[in-house]
Amino acid sequence: MTTGRVAAFYERRILPVLLDRVMRQQLLEPFRREVAPLRLLQASATDIPLADGTVDTVILTWTLCSIPNPVAALREMQRVLAPGGALRFVEHGLSPLPRVRSWQRRLTPIWRRLAGGCHLDRKVDDLLREGDFEISELRTEYAPGPRPLTYMYTGCARPSAAR
Repeated sequence: MTTGRVAAFYERRILPVLLDRVMRQQLLEPFRREVAPLRLLQASATDIPLADGTVDTVILTWTLCSIPNPVAALREMQRVLAPGGALRFVEHGLSPLPRVRSWQRRLTPIWRRLAGGCHLDRKVDDLLREGDFEISELRTEYAPGPRPLTYMYTGCARPSAAR
C-alpha cells in the first residue's frame, strides 16, 4: 500500500495494493516508459487476492490513516506475508504531546472530509500491535510542518510469534 512518491525505489515484481484512482496514477507515472510494465493489484486492504504467505515485504507509506478498518487490513497483510517477511512503514499519526494530541482529535472530523478519510489521531504502534505485529524497529519524530499533521512513525514490524 503506497503512493507514487516512493515508486521509483520498487522492483518490477512489486504488486502494490492501491486505494484510489489518484494514487494509482501517481504510482504508474514513473513506470510508463518501462519495457516490462508494473503489474497492479487493485484490491481492498482488507481483502487482498493473494495466497497466504506469498509476499516477502509489505510497505506502508502514509496509508493506515485512511483505511476504514486498519486492524483488519493489518491482519490481512500479515496473512499474505511469507514466513520471515516484514512490514516496513512510514506513517503519520497520534502525537505523544497532550496539546498536539488535543488538536489532532479536534481536527480529525474535518480533516477526514478534506483529505480522503485521513485520521490524524491514529496511534500507529498500537494499531500494529492490535494487528498482531511485533515492532522490531520504531522511530518517531515530527516532520517539518504543523505539528498536528506531522508526527511520524517509521520502522519495521514482523508477524507476532503467536501467529
